[in-house]
Amino acid sequence: MTVIDISPSVMQFLLAFIVVAPLLGALAALLPAPPGLKGKNPDQAVLRHGVTVTGAVLLAAIVLAAGFDHDHPATMQATTDISWIPALDVRIHLGIDGISLPLLVLTALLTFLCALYSYFKLPAGPSPKAFVALVLVLESGTLATFAVLDLLLFFLAFEMVLIPMYFLINRWGGDQRQAAAWKFILYTLLGSVVMLLGLLLIGLKSGTFDMVALATDNGRGLTTSVQVIAVLAIGLGLAVKTPMWPLHSWLPDAHTAAPTVGSVLLAGVLLKMGTYGFVRILLPVAPDGMRTFAPYLAAFAVVGIVYGSLACLALARSGAKGDLKRLIAYSSVGHMGFVLLGIATMTPTGVNGALFANIAHGLITGLLFFLVGAIKDRYGTADLDTLAGATGAALYGRAPRLGALLAFAAVASLGLPGLAGFWGEMLTLFGAYSPAEGLSRPAFRTFMAIGAFGTLLTAAYMLIVVRRVCMGEHAPHSRLSPDEQAPRTADDSPQSGAAGSPSSESAGPRSATTPQLADIHPYEAAAWTPLAALTVVAGLWPAVLLGLTDPAVQQLLAGGKS
Repeated sequence: MTVIDISPSVMQFLLAFIVVAPLLGALAALLPAPPGLKGKNPDQAVLRHGVTVTGAVLLAAIVLAAGFDHDHPATMQATTDISWIPALDVRIHLGIDGISLPLLVLTALLTFLCALYSYFKLPAGPSPKAFVALVLVLESGTLATFAVLDLLLFFLAFEMVLIPMYFLINRWGGDQRQAAAWKFILYTLLGSVVMLLGLLLIGLKSGTFDMVALATDNGRGLTTSVQVIAVLAIGLGLAVKTPMWPLHSWLPDAHTAAPTVGSVLLAGVLLKMGTYGFVRILLPVAPDGMRTFAPYLAAFAVVGIVYGSLACLALARSGAKGDLKRLIAYSSVGHMGFVLLGIATMTPTGVNGALFANIAHGLITGLLFFLVGAIKDRYGTADLDTLAGATGAALYGRAPRLGALLAFAAVASLGLPGLAGFWGEMLTLFGAYSPAEGLSRPAFRTFMAIGAFGTLLTAAYMLIVVRRVCMGEHAPHSRLSPDEQAPRTADDSPQSGAAGSPSSESAGPRSATTPQLADIHPYEAAAWTPLAALTVVAGLWPAVLLGLTDPAVQQLLAGGKS
């Protein structure tokens, strides 16, 4: 069944366009704008260009999804297979199935929303041309990662995103941006070198780099020792990008220093590349090697779940001077731990849960980073103690719609039933209860119990954040200075103009202690509403996503056999 009937050749063109168009758009962004498109501000021309290109890619991705045959999601569709380097049998092989299609659409959506947001709120830094070009190169590399079906092309696409993200952090980031950017690039490059060796080992030993052929063979052409070495090498590179504890330490620094759109793309898209590699490459190509390391992967995953939650609790407590962006970054370590736990079960239930959690994390954490960026713009800081304030009102009293949306994103992140965050975590825990044959049930049930405890910790720190940031903290009235006790107008409010727009007057006694902040702007609503809406839709109608992934996962784990 397809939503609209599209010919195979048009499907091929759409997928190729989705991968190549951002790269061509990046080159065009560096060229001088035509005179008629410059407008009053030449910088706006290139920002409009970014919105146009990412919008066209999103539209193509939606049409591709509409033309996708939902009755056969395990079959590779919109495939292109062209010889590129005959000597190494490297081919330009593109295709999508029920596993890669949701990630492709998520990437196109988040990048478009980031471009739209940046049009109105460009981060401080060098030339807007360079900013738009880097975002488009980043999009092209990420989309290619989810679309290519050749091991060497996968590696090239996987590495293609590193340089743009490095410069986005280093040139458009905040405090400590250079150290964070260097830490990001060194961790990921070192992991990638080892990963390349593993990919070459598989390709040379099996005689092909074609991921479809390797998945169909299901490791029968590779000895157990080769599979173990390959999983160790490739898994290390993928684990750094995921990031898996204890290889996660680059992530909080990168998120804290990155501009808002950089954090959204890093959390919503780049982290998915690592877990996608586990599902697309290691599970079907080296099943014996994965079975050897699955208990260790699950152990690291649950440690990451608990560690990330405890780090968030430490940052959330009063007086800790915790940074809200850093807290959300540590929450990602915990959430990606659930994804890794689901993959480690090597069961359809667990892997489907991991893929669902991937999409849910991209939607919810992308929204959270958008919101934290907006709060930081208004307050001038993301320090939790400052955000909680001493007025007893905080966001609910100063920017109620912004506070309500932050509370919504927080409860979605903690896994409230009926929202997207719930299903992925529950399915991974169900998968851990009954892991694949050959894996220790007592061990995995212990991991399941630890993961379930992690969900309680997640709820604890998210509710603390909502209470402190949205509701504020009361302080004795005597602590207020005479100036603070005197009523202020909108003109003499200290918040007036600080967030880029004047504060509105507040009537009554509250105006003495709770000067208003700018609430949600129209461009912010346009960028955030799709993420909030999809979080609800995925939570209430999970069958849409699971109907895509489940047949593909079943076939992948069965070695290409339906």
